[in-house]
Amino acid sequence: MSLLWKGLRKAVPITFSHAFRGKSQSTSTNFPIPLGAIAAISGGVSYFYYFSEPNLVYLDPIKEETGPKSALDPKKWQAFKLQEKATVSHNTHIYRFSFDPNLKLGLDVASCLITRAPLGQDAEGKTKYVIRPYTPISDPDSKGYFDLMIKVYPEGKLSQHFAKLNPGDTIEVKGPVEKVRYTPNMKTHIGMIAGGSGITPMLQVIEAILKNPDDNTKVSLVYGNVSPDDILLKKRLDMLAATHPNLKVFYTVDNPSKYWVGGEGYISKDMALKGLPAPSEDTLILVCGPPGMMQHISGDKGKDRSQGEVTGILKELGYTEEMVYKF
Repeated sequence: MSLLWKGLRKAVPITFSHAFRGKSQSTSTNFPIPLGAIAAISGGVSYFYYFSEPNLVYLDPIKEETGPKSALDPKKWQAFKLQEKATVSHNTHIYRFSFDPNLKLGLDVASCLITRAPLGQDAEGKTKYVIRPYTPISDPDSKGYFDLMIKVYPEGKLSQHFAKLNPGDTIEVKGPVEKVRYTPNMKTHIGMIAGGSGITPMLQVIEAILKNPDDNTKVSLVYGNVSPDDILLKKRLDMLAATHPNLKVFYTVDNPSKYWVGGEGYISKDMALKGLPAPSEDTLILVCGPPGMMQHISGDKGKDRSQGEVTGILKELGYTEEMVYKF
């Protein structure tokens, strides 16, 4: 079984020896001072002092070598190598990219990263790029790799680029870009409405909550898709819901199969009313999905990518801008 599928299931002080080897001392009877070296350590930085009469000399601080603390750089594009690829559905795949196994990715919850790929040249002969944000579905604390779940669209310029990648190929990445900063128990109850691949930031928040035994936040997810076969990561979500009583998941599909037992049709006002926590200062509703769904549920973001006004079903149910976050 591949490493990817296995993954889907589940300042240093400096020490010195004694500075004084001999017993030689100053001839002064009031202030006996050793003629050797004294080593002093303070806050992880060492200083070497040498005393002699009448001069005092010290060497420059010895600074520890420090390397990068995380794989991501918010200011610089970096190439990450594709380690392997796994199929999730007929049009969706998970891509595992690798980096230094001693590092974490450097992603807070909830954040995304930015990817880009070359798309020809402009009139001046400079490379043009297609750029898109994606939310990793791997644990932010994982070392040496991150996973992206990408739905391939017929006209999707970057998703088509991903579809052609093979192990060993690279993609350029920059980030992270923070969305909403999650802290344990920041709200009593978090409601989520997701459509299609909009499940990725929801999963990031869900797993951060469920892996923390001190986080008592309740989570209610309403997840819409075209058909049962289009529900992404359903087994993973079902397993989490079955093992954590503070997570409730409701699925609805536009085209149900013969034996489908979930909701039918678009996410409705009644589904939101029954599946989400009631409007309150102690609740938060997260929304992520395609533009049509966003307009229907909450209204889309502003043209300047600000949160914008809350409209749609959530406004009708009494949620305010302070209670809703749009990814």
